[in-house]
Amino acid sequence: MEQITVDRLAALTTPLVIDVRAADRFAEGHVPGALNLHPSQLADRLDEMPHETAVYLICQSGARSSRAAEALSARGITAVDVVGGTTAWVAAGLPLDQS
Repeated sequence: MEQITVDRLAALTTPLVIDVRAADRFAEGHVPGALNLHPSQLADRLDEMPHETAVYLICQSGARSSRAAEALSARGITAVDVVGGTTAWVAAGLPLDQS
């Protein structure tokens, strides 16, 4: 499984970021442009995942997103875990969206 730092993620142009936290945590603040899908929803939404580009998974600290990235990778999706999650994102001084 591939991993990426928050600085490298922030430098990408329009990455597909999936935040795997609960909806209430996502609403408190998330990476701009991220989609919110709980890990329990991923298997049901595999047909919506791109196979030609990477999907970047993020959570609060990196543990849940790592497991989700492994699960997607096992199903043929190029899934990249964002190391340190939104905690690292905030620590790097990067902006959060709220919804």
